[in-house]
Amino acid sequence: MAKEKMHIHWYPGHIAKAERQLKEKLNLVDVIIEVRDSRLPLSSSYSNIEKLLGDKPRLLLLNKADLVDKNELKDWIEYLKRTTNCPVAATEAKGAKDLSAVVKTAVELSEPKIQALMAKGLLRRPARAMVVGMPNVGKSSIINKLTKSSKTKIGAKAGVTRQQQWVRINPKLDLLDTPGIIPTRQDDQIQAAKLAFVSSVSDNAYSPEPVAKTLLEMLKDNELVKEYYKTEDLTLESIAKTRNWILKGGQLDTERTAIYVLKDFREGRLGLFILDELPQ
Repeated sequence: MAKEKMHIHWYPGHIAKAERQLKEKLNLVDVIIEVRDSRLPLSSSYSNIEKLLGDKPRLLLLNKADLVDKNELKDWIEYLKRTTNCPVAATEAKGAKDLSAVVKTAVELSEPKIQALMAKGLLRRPARAMVVGMPNVGKSSIINKLTKSSKTKIGAKAGVTRQQQWVRINPKLDLLDTPGIIPTRQDDQIQAAKLAFVSSVSDNAYSPEPVAKTLLEMLKDNELVKEYYKTEDLTLESIAKTRNWILKGGQLDTERTAIYVLKDFREGRLGLFILDELPQ
């Protein structure tokens, strides 16, 4: 039987709709809080992010920092600060520490826009922010943490789409309580595979076996992963053998193995990894 080749499918109609919805929301805000997955500091960003967001000031959050090596993450933060000219901070999936700094930075980034409005004779208003990012990078958890201390829903604003709900975080900042989803349009299949590793791609867009095989190929020299699976040969077949996952007739259950390998990676059981390579 021929081995299945990895191919992750994108749906242009879904991408166009996501882009349109995102642009509608962007018109409502002064500052963008872009969330990326710490395991993929580059791959979990839209390749054309500057064009998509326009001239809006941006705060970059590397979320799920508890799933990566802290020293490696520090190097990435410095690199991204230098190359994006944006403030960059790390946040964890669990806990809400450092979110006060996120609020403070968002307010500071919005100040030039607020000053410009006041120069036109308008009264000072709170800054307006929204959280954007690819699917499953943790946008909703960031919103929930930011809004937890303040349940003040302030509803629709004059001149703002009625369906959009706002929450007053503090007197200086209002947050759009629905995230902006950046569509996962990628032409590079390796980059697409990395997004699949962290569930930023719908399960319907790929088969687990070729994607898990690509992940194991990336981790093939890692001693901790070999130790976890109790095999020197990091292949689906070898792992299926060590787990004794065998179908009737003696065939190795590589599909089940692939599903578990992806799950083990996503839940941090294989170790703390950043899968993108830091550019020199």
